[in-house]
Amino acid sequence: MAASDGFSWRRHFRHPVFGCLGFRPIVAQHTRAEDEALGRWAKGRKHIIEIGVAEGASALKLRQSMAPDGVLTLIDPFNLSRFRPLNTTRRLAQSVVGHCSNGRVVWIEEFSSHAARIWTGEIDLLFIDGDHNEDAVLQDWKDWHGFVAPGGLVVFHDARLFARGWVTPQYGPVKVVDALFRTKTHPDWEIAEEVDSLVAVKRQM
Repeated sequence: MAASDGFSWRRHFRHPVFGCLGFRPIVAQHTRAEDEALGRWAKGRKHIIEIGVAEGASALKLRQSMAPDGVLTLIDPFNLSRFRPLNTTRRLAQSVVGHCSNGRVVWIEEFSSHAARIWTGEIDLLFIDGDHNEDAVLQDWKDWHGFVAPGGLVVFHDARLFARGWVTPQYGPVKVVDALFRTKTHPDWEIAEEVDSLVAVKRQM
């Protein structure tokens, strides 16, 4: 169909079912530079958590890059489906992440606040990309950063304005990162790197 017809693959095939059927690729919610950064930060790490999986693009990158004996824990309630037994977003994400055999994957289909109540393990990379409401992002930080080991990273998505980007100052992750790490300092944490909308903070001790 000609471009003049106004046809858009993203508009007409955006529902996850079309990804499951192979009519479109998975929708990555991060830039190429962010994809490369996630791979670099995950390289060799053994205990990785991602909060907010969507169609699994970033989870796949994390799995591909982590240590061969690593464990990737993916937390998402997949609660937006109208019929949970046929949740196409969940099915698509599981299929995408399953295409890689590196390490091991654990799925937790719960809200991150619920999962944190029973979590006991150490983390060396935490990727916060769930509910972008300011209170929710701050709660994820409060619930999970205490599990991060010295030298470990917490990465916030959509937390920084960048050229030709989509992020605005009203985004919850922007407000949280600005409040926690730009307007005041934490003796045990510092901003380690920023790539497009990603902000990675490192635990010092």
